[in-house]
Amino acid sequence: MTTFHSTRSTTDSLTAKQAIRKGIADDGGLFVSDSLGETRVDLANIAAKSYQEIALDVLGALLPDYTADELKACIAEAYGDQWADPEITPLKPLGDDFVLELFNGPTSAFKDVALQILPRFMARATPAGGDPDEKIMILTATSGDTGKAALAGFADAPGTGITVFYPEGKVSEVQELQMTTQTGSNVKVAAVRGNFDDAQSAVKRIFGDRELADRLAADSHVVLSSANSINVGRLVPQVVYYFSAYAQLLRQQVINTGDEVEFVVPTGNFGDVLAGYYAKLLGLPVKHLVVASDKNNVLFDFLRTGSYNRNRPFFQTISPSMDILVSSNLERMLYYFSEGDTRLIAMLMNDLKNYGCYEIPEDLLAKIRRVFGCGWADEDQVRGAIADCWRENRYVIDPHTACGYFVMRQMPADPLTPRVLLSTASPYKFPRVVNEALGFDATGTDFACMDALAEATGTKAPAALRGLETADLRFGDVIAIDGMESFVADAAAAL
Repeated sequence: MTTFHSTRSTTDSLTAKQAIRKGIADDGGLFVSDSLGETRVDLANIAAKSYQEIALDVLGALLPDYTADELKACIAEAYGDQWADPEITPLKPLGDDFVLELFNGPTSAFKDVALQILPRFMARATPAGGDPDEKIMILTATSGDTGKAALAGFADAPGTGITVFYPEGKVSEVQELQMTTQTGSNVKVAAVRGNFDDAQSAVKRIFGDRELADRLAADSHVVLSSANSINVGRLVPQVVYYFSAYAQLLRQQVINTGDEVEFVVPTGNFGDVLAGYYAKLLGLPVKHLVVASDKNNVLFDFLRTGSYNRNRPFFQTISPSMDILVSSNLERMLYYFSEGDTRLIAMLMNDLKNYGCYEIPEDLLAKIRRVFGCGWADEDQVRGAIADCWRENRYVIDPHTACGYFVMRQMPADPLTPRVLLSTASPYKFPRVVNEALGFDATGTDFACMDALAEATGTKAPAALRGLETADLRFGDVIAIDGMESFVADAAAAL
């Protein structure tokens, strides 16, 4: 039986359902399974399979205590008519390379892939013999995209509530409106004074507050869980689209079964690229995973030197969802590359908490660098990448995808190894930045910018984004970091 325990100790022994429901381990670590990779995904007939069929194979390998019928129901509900493309994550040519569009879901960001299915996982993870009145409060900090995707997934989901915190003034106008106009009787949203790392660290502290947990359970019958990629149920659905990309390359006769592929992944919190490593462990022929960062290039420095140091200037950039200095999912990667050395992981994370930095052994870094490459783009390079991609391919990319596009173009191309760039968000979430980069009209509101972008490129803004202009504002709270705990308690009491 596959069980899950913390990256920092082996005292837990939870099922997948229990780990997903709990979200984060009591010691602050992330849930991992030592049987990852024991079950491989058969590639023999993958080219003939739909996204939903591939999802069943991959999720069945990763979450074995969900029955096939349970997974089929979750998949059918998560990957249906709410997607703008029947492929769910379509692969398209981009010059000699390929782009994997992860933004065709209801909130126009890659987070939809996981956050449309996570509430379905949760609904089937009710604790046996527990409190019959127990409700789950999803608690999430967002750098821009997770918040809306989580709100859309959990709004009015039975037995759940959701509270989302985002950094005040550090998300795009469209991203903020997506959250502050969210409908649903079980949702709460607040801006916090600080950056994403401040909010994320506070959320982790709240999860570790046993006194608060006891109070919420006694007063409101509420337990806390996470929709961030610290939750294993958020991470594993992202593994599916790596296999889907491979299936589409096979269908397009770009590769033969067994050929290797490189993936270039814009990421700040490391979950999106870690999913690619999980895919590799499940048998996908992944040659390299290339981490693309923005000016907050803490991951680049780590992958180059083995030293992780968050004691550095924080830059607010035009790719706000990647403005992160503490990459939570790096902890899972370190666990697997250190062959499950929980004492080492606990020590490293303790150093990060107390000193803001840690250094890994040289032999560990050498192993990591055989799989993971890295690069980064500054603001001017991001703008230039958006312009270059449009000029050369007549394809519009958002500023996060542009970090990846810039890094990919710096890499030496191997004609025998296809390169797939993961496109993480619709350009219409960042229309002002995109228009500025392309020389289109960037005056007026973000909605005027959307219209100008559509007219100039012959593309169309997703209806859910364009409709935000007339949506009713529901949330306007701005709170201090130290006010987050009481905000959560009030939200739980209202459930």
